[in-house]
Amino acid sequence: MTNVIFIRHGQTEWNVAGRYQGQSDVQLTAEGRRQAEQLAADFPVNTVDAVYASDLQRAMVTAETIAQKFGLPVQAEPAFREVSFGKWEGLTYQQIVAEWEEGMTNFLQHPDILEIPGGETFPAVQKRATDKLQELVKKHDGQTIVVVAHGAVLRTMLTAALHMPLQYLWSIRQFNTAVNIVRYDEGANATVELLNSTAHLGNSVQRGII
Repeated sequence: MTNVIFIRHGQTEWNVAGRYQGQSDVQLTAEGRRQAEQLAADFPVNTVDAVYASDLQRAMVTAETIAQKFGLPVQAEPAFREVSFGKWEGLTYQQIVAEWEEGMTNFLQHPDILEIPGGETFPAVQKRATDKLQELVKKHDGQTIVVVAHGAVLRTMLTAALHMPLQYLWSIRQFNTAVNIVRYDEGANATVELLNSTAHLGNSVQRGII
């Protein structure tokens, strides 16, 4: 049995600006760092055996803040990077709709068939993330690990755990520093125990876009 605590990174400058950041390496805001500190101070478990994170700095800094509490290093893992938004990176919703209206419609309603110009597909993101996750679940049998990543890639792993079609991945909310807990048995079968918890933030939840 392996317990995996999935966490979304703290608030970023582009979350505030409403820009799609994808694999652009955007920094946390002061609020984002504070969110990570609040999570570390009120973490949902007392023991963690390993901390992994996307190698993008918004995930790494969030993970490092948590890992310090447990005296652990953060192991960078590119497989947990956010979906590449290609030509959409750095743009706002309105800018994307102005040029790719049909693409944005598919993004919201049919992400499973969406082809982002110059970017990744969601099935490809799900495969790279879940393949690595399965490796870690086997490696850490009987332990608790933390995986810090991003809104969209986390949703792909959570839809897999919930046996949901990728089409419905936006049905799962992921606020900044949201906590999700999933237990995997020896066959990597998942039991979801917690979704999108921001109890550590009290009433100060910041609902940044993906």
